[in-house]
Amino acid sequence: MTALLAERAAEVVSAAQQLLTKRMGAPVKLSDPMELSGSGRTTVLRVRVAENAFSLPRTLIIKQVRGAAQERRTGGMAPGVASIDSAFLREAVSYQFTTALGRDHRPGAYLLGYSLPDRLLILSDLGENSPLTAVLQAGQEPAGRNALMAFAQALGRMHAATVGREADFVALLRRVDVVHRVDGIAQQAESAVAEVPLMLQRELGIDVPGEIAERIVRGNRLFSAGRYRAFSPSDLCPDNVILNEEGARFLDYEWGGFRDATLDIAYALVSFPGCLCDVELSRERARQMVEAWRSEVVAVWPSLADDEVLAERILEARLIWVWLSTYWFLPADHTRIAAAREHGLSVPRSAALINRWAALAEDARCIGDDALGDFAEHVSATLEEHWEE
Repeated sequence: MTALLAERAAEVVSAAQQLLTKRMGAPVKLSDPMELSGSGRTTVLRVRVAENAFSLPRTLIIKQVRGAAQERRTGGMAPGVASIDSAFLREAVSYQFTTALGRDHRPGAYLLGYSLPDRLLILSDLGENSPLTAVLQAGQEPAGRNALMAFAQALGRMHAATVGREADFVALLRRVDVVHRVDGIAQQAESAVAEVPLMLQRELGIDVPGEIAERIVRGNRLFSAGRYRAFSPSDLCPDNVILNEEGARFLDYEWGGFRDATLDIAYALVSFPGCLCDVELSRERARQMVEAWRSEVVAVWPSLADDEVLAERILEARLIWVWLSTYWFLPADHTRIAAAREHGLSVPRSAALINRWAALAEDARCIGDDALGDFAEHVSATLEEHWEE
């Protein structure tokens, strides 16, 4: 740890000690800080609880977001509109909300304390784990299959546990003066509805048929409405998913909120569109993931027992994600491209977009949706020609 990082870590540990001491009503001493993942604006540490009068866990995770001077997010999801303060408040509320769930239904760590003025979170330590990125990058079976099944099952458990609890989440947001309708991803999706047709015409000479444009508008509503609303951390890129003895667990709730749950399972099927990932999924593997997810949610959403309904809803969610991915990465906007998280699953934006449109075409044809299949195939082929020039 460099001198600068050591000084920063000491400040974060001191703030956490003060917060826990105040909360517990007795001195708490933290030691042995170890830096974990973080971005330029965050410090994430694992610390040991050296002294406390209560039964705190032996190790804790501390996350602090520094001041509002650095307002651009640099994580896996493409650049958003929310400031750091808004993102921190949403994450604090998301942890409050998920901590109130039963232990078996929590999607990740639980919250032990937070300070809004200090932008500080104190979380449980999820222990030894493997990032989903590393497991998929290794390409070993059955580890890769098991990891994706665990991911899909964990999504389903989270969704099933949070159905009908949106009012609770909104009430928590209102306590910290966050306008609950301000959702950075939903706002970007709204922009994409209007701007992608212009991009496709300008960059590729493709006109969007009226039928496809109407379906994009309907798909965009999944962020603000939809029949299958449940809580989502929203930034579900592989670096924000870990695997431990309890299965898949989710990190980073800065975008947390309620939306149609089909968006989450479709996010993985589209190869994590907020990143420039390329995770090749066979049709059989994708089917297995969907079945793993459905097995957890069908009790709360019985209509998803119908294969045709399920396939249509997931295709709708896939379409809006491919549309958003095109909005983020088709333009040669180096700021946007640089904001996408780099890791072992990353590919050039050309490969990511070509593959995502091609997979969408295949998925549409498999359920007899030739109109979407033809359009997606045309976009994929035109992209391939465009980047060969």
